Amino acid sequence: MSIEIKAPQFPESVADGTIATWYKKEGEAVKRDELLADVETDKVVLEIVAPEAGVLTSIIKQEGDTVESQELIATLEAGAVANDAPAASKEEPAPQEESAAATSEDAVAAPAARKLMSEHGVDASQVQGTGKGGRITKEDVEAVVAQRQQQREATPAAVQPQEEAQLVAGAREERRVPMTRLRKRVAERLVAAQHEAAMLTTFNEVNMQPIMEMRKSYQTDFEKTHGVRLGFMSFFVRACVEALKRFPAVNASIDGDDIVYHGYYDVGVAVSSDRGLVVPVLRDCDQKGLAEIETDIIGYGTKARDGKLSIDDMTGGTFTISNGGVFGSLLSTPILNPPQTAILGMHKIQERPMAVNGKVEILPMMYLALSYDHRLIDGKEAVQFLVAVKNFIEDPARLLLDI
Repeated sequence: MSIEIKAPQFPESVADGTIATWYKKEGEAVKRDELLADVETDKVVLEIVAPEAGVLTSIIKQEGDTVESQELIATLEAGAVANDAPAASKEEPAPQEESAAATSEDAVAAPAARKLMSEHGVDASQVQGTGKGGRITKEDVEAVVAQRQQQREATPAAVQPQEEAQLVAGAREERRVPMTRLRKRVAERLVAAQHEAAMLTTFNEVNMQPIMEMRKSYQTDFEKTHGVRLGFMSFFVRACVEALKRFPAVNASIDGDDIVYHGYYDVGVAVSSDRGLVVPVLRDCDQKGLAEIETDIIGYGTKARDGKLSIDDMTGGTFTISNGGVFGSLLSTPILNPPQTAILGMHKIQERPMAVNGKVEILPMMYLALSYDHRLIDGKEAVQFLVAVKNFIEDPARLLLDI
């Protein structure tokens, strides 16, 4: 039976995509749910998997071709066997083998294994259970996930256009590679932000010592209770949420001639990935504690590294935080993420001599930068917002007392 392999159903905000990588060749046998190809859009990379086991009979859209939503890209002959397969593979499996296969497919997965399969989109039918009675264990699922990752890493360098050129030292060589769709889209948005918005940046500095002492005192208990380490980002997210409540214009957006005030607080966290800058969104941050925020940030970081971020993960957002300090940046002017009207830039923590009560003390200081759209936010509001964030970080008790 011939099955059509089509491009994914793109959301309204995505017009088309590009075939980034084919992991299988024509005439090659594939298993059910095995990774066939990656489709790169303006925002994310989407995976296409085999709907049934069989042979990939034809590839209609090649790497680099543009595809529209639900467009035919390949055909698969379900149940067929590759021509170069051993003759024995064409024979019907013995009754004992069929029974074993059925047992494996119907095997009950352990709770940890089920959770892991759900997180990575792994179907139970593609996991060989090694536990008692064919039970699927967490290790079995991890092996399948690792195999998928190896397939990605094994992709030839020629089909990775964004990969850095390996040039011979001292040789006057050049290498021209096309931009990925994601990189082009990021470039377009950054240029548009500078042309369309009246962007200004205001700066301040914050004493990180109170937060650092709090982390040192409670890190062990926090990790033991919540299963996640306490970082700085969750404090800044909570501080920004409280400041946004006091200055609604900073949480608003411009839509044509209208101002849209948001009654929720979805904070985007800029993440650098191999494919470019992405901004996954932490939803309803006003309803989450530090542990939930840290868990979400770690989850998004892992997804970004593995290229697993979905369009839903990056859609929306009312405010953005960018942390250039992780790369050593001491000071910068972050660019707006339209249609948002403000973005907070965090930077490197640097020990500096500071005047405290008439005395000089060495304190761990961080520069903060708030870029904002002056069409909506006045300078007074921007400065007061940044001062509010500074006060929350320097005196974390304010977050608990709501003052």
